[in-house]
Amino acid sequence: MSAAVEIVEIRAYEPEALEQLTELLIDAVESGASVGFLPPLSKEEAVDYWKSVLEPGVVLWAAKLDRKFVGTVQLQLAQKKNASHRAEIAKLMVHTRSRRNGIARALMLAAEERARTEKRTLLVLDTRAGDPSNLLYRSLGYVEAGRIPRYARSADGSLNDTVFYFKEVEA
Repeated sequence: MSAAVEIVEIRAYEPEALEQLTELLIDAVESGASVGFLPPLSKEEAVDYWKSVLEPGVVLWAAKLDRKFVGTVQLQLAQKKNASHRAEIAKLMVHTRSRRNGIARALMLAAEERARTEKRTLLVLDTRAGDPSNLLYRSLGYVEAGRIPRYARSADGSLNDTVFYFKEVEA
């Protein structure tokens, strides 16, 4: 990487940030990432998605490199009384031009640190079986809890297994 990555919490969208996050999401979807969308993803759909993210219980981080957002992750804090000890990691994505530089790991560590601050001791996430993200999650201490066959559709129409992971952290 040409410069240090800065991890920032997004609490509101400036127009330029929304534009960059939109580009990031479209890039992720077009490159085959399993983040809940199928290509082609329109700019309008991507903007609408980002506008729906910032709600109570959701913390969003972006990785900034050379003044441009190149990755994101969300910590979705469970809101039910009996779930106040857990959170879900969601929508980890890194732009194709910035992958394999530790950005996803830095985003995950930021989410885990915030989970500790929020006294969330159980983290859960899911990802498509076979994706490189599985290696990242295992390297960070996430434990496979199980798989659901044919859970998520890919751009080619095939149905892929999804792996569920958990990690217990100290508050």
